Amino acid sequence: MAADETRWLDDKEQALWRIIREFLWQFPSAMDRQLSVDSSMQTGEYSVLAVLSEGPATSLRPADIADNLRWDRSRLSHLLRRMEAKGMITRCSDSTDRRGQQIELTEAGWKTIREAAPSHVTFIREKLFDSLDQHERAALETALPKILSALETCESDPSCKASVPGGPQNCEED
Repeated sequence: MAADETRWLDDKEQALWRIIREFLWQFPSAMDRQLSVDSSMQTGEYSVLAVLSEGPATSLRPADIADNLRWDRSRLSHLLRRMEAKGMITRCSDSTDRRGQQIELTEAGWKTIREAAPSHVTFIREKLFDSLDQHERAALETALPKILSALETCESDPSCKASVPGGPQNCEED
């Protein structure tokens, strides 16, 4: 897109973007610190344990965990190896597809998530929900799914990816 075609942010949008950007930097760091200090684990580990503990099934395929968390499968694969080494999860053959695996919480994994959840939920409640009134929560509940949908649309649209620095480029001769 040429500079003369760019829909620049107005002053109010620019100010809001800076607030969002600051939130995107600070909140994950604060959450990482909370989990590290209170539970000696990383946010990714907590996320995997939560997905496994909250689902109706006792085990999940790695692809299902990755889809649930909207993570790249290679990122999850590395994390699962570390979690298995720590004794939080086990891998077993998938009874429906012997080529695949199922991931299951161990007793240590269950103990870890049960001990970590109260302080983590308290952190989320105090830092996120308690700082907002009912109308502000409703606004986020409406706005965030729209933003996520726009991101998902971009992920499936090759022309959107072409405009991302480092992504595939559409080269046209003038």
